[in-house]
Amino acid sequence: MGLTDLFSTDGAFLDLDLTSKSSLLHALSDEASRRLSRPREEIFEALQDRERLGPTALGRGVALPHTQLAEIDNPVAIFARLRRPIEFGAKDGESVDLVFLVLWPAKSPEGFLPALARICRALREDQTLRRLRLAKSPDEALAVLHQAEHQAASA
Repeated sequence: MGLTDLFSTDGAFLDLDLTSKSSLLHALSDEASRRLSRPREEIFEALQDRERLGPTALGRGVALPHTQLAEIDNPVAIFARLRRPIEFGAKDGESVDLVFLVLWPAKSPEGFLPALARICRALREDQTLRRLRLAKSPDEALAVLHQAEHQAASA
């Protein structure tokens, strides 16, 4: 499954005004709950459990909160760009303003790690991060992400 299949414009949110990691995970859980028809707290707790294992901040202002969930049939991915960076526990000390949430069906784990790897490869270039930060619309942000995936696959 490519990023084009995973992320969609209705799952991209620009300039969210949140002030903490907890408020971000709650907001993402709310959206995921709506998409999955699963309780918000179930999703939030699964994300919190994953964060307790170690922060999902990748560095350079990017976080990739992710977990596998029982009782879902399809992956859900949400892109969020924050209005102001928030502390996320990144090893490089940078606060996070670009967030890629991935929730994966626990009953189909085989595609989970490859999907996370594709996201990480697409975000390697500083130019991609800059373009995501400057995107004027969800369509533009996802076009940047999809172009970055294509370039990473060609390299």
